Amino acid sequence: MLRYTLMRLGIFVGCFLVVWGLVYSEILPRGLGDSNLLWVLLLSLVISAPISFVALRKERDRASMDVVARVDRAKANLEANRTQEDEADDVARAQRS
Repeated sequence: MLRYTLMRLGIFVGCFLVVWGLVYSEILPRGLGDSNLLWVLLLSLVISAPISFVALRKERDRASMDVVARVDRAKANLEANRTQEDEADDVARAQRS
């Protein structure tokens, strides 16, 4: 997951630098008043999102498989703990009877 996040951040930073260069070379329009940085950030985000979606498809699938495996392990551990508690409770009740 960290690798995917860093790759996505790298694509965003690359887009940011390209958009910043295009805005300051006046190929793209500047933002209104003091909103220039916000304009460059938003435009970079809009451009980097589809690039990340296409370019990082395999890495995103790998990361999601890791997350699913972790969730499945956590569910199995919770079920095992619940079963142990039920067995201990059953034994305690049987001893009282």
